Amino acid sequence: MKLATSKGLTLILLLCGWLFCGTALALTVDQAKQQGRVGETLPGYLAAVQQDGETQALVTRINQGREQQYQQVAKNNQVSTADVARLAGQKLVARAGKGEFVRGINGQWLQK
Repeated sequence: MKLATSKGLTLILLLCGWLFCGTALALTVDQAKQQGRVGETLPGYLAAVQQDGETQALVTRINQGREQQYQQVAKNNQVSTADVARLAGQKLVARAGKGEFVRGINGQWLQK
């Protein structure tokens, strides 16, 4: 009985640990870029190169955050959100690392 309780407790602790570290297991932007799953675009938003669910979820989450940041910067500087996003996009594309994907003005993906 003591052994069964010990195994049960161990299993519960492992499951709880796994649930709480879910964010640690989540795909990061840097990982996705290195894996060729996402790329930067000139309009200032991340886009999926690969169309799987995990990549799409990451793109959606990151772009929602970017949109909020762009809106705040635009409000503080009395310019449009689109202008802020476009400027950020130009910088993000220019800063993309070797091997990372960027979408060109023609809409095609290019690997730097």
